[in-house]
Amino acid sequence: MFKFLLIVQTLVAASLVGVILMQRSEGGGLGVGGSSSGFMTARGAADFLTRSTAILGGLFITLSIVLAAIAGATREPTKVDTSLANQVAPAPAPAPATAPATPQQQPAQPTQNQSQPAVPLAQ
Repeated sequence: MFKFLLIVQTLVAASLVGVILMQRSEGGGLGVGGSSSGFMTARGAADFLTRSTAILGGLFITLSIVLAAIAGATREPTKVDTSLANQVAPAPAPAPATAPATPQQQPAQPTQNQSQPAVPLAQ
């Protein structure tokens, strides 16, 4: 039921956007003022779009309230898994300490697949 109402609300929202965008933005929208031009008669278009906007807006708000009530009523309590709460994570093994390399031990020419970083790390 929730999914069906959610789809209906999406269609109502898209219709509401379409009806609002069809209205005149020069004071003629929502029945405020108007001019003699329009796709029907000026008065008929304003009445139709005003009524459509009011009906779709009311339907959208009603569906929003119903969906919120359904979502709140069917909500399951949060389940927390406490089986791992008292276990201690193992400590990572310490890295072996290496002595700094002396100049005689370093290769004269670094190779491309060298395991040491290109920039010496601070120790």
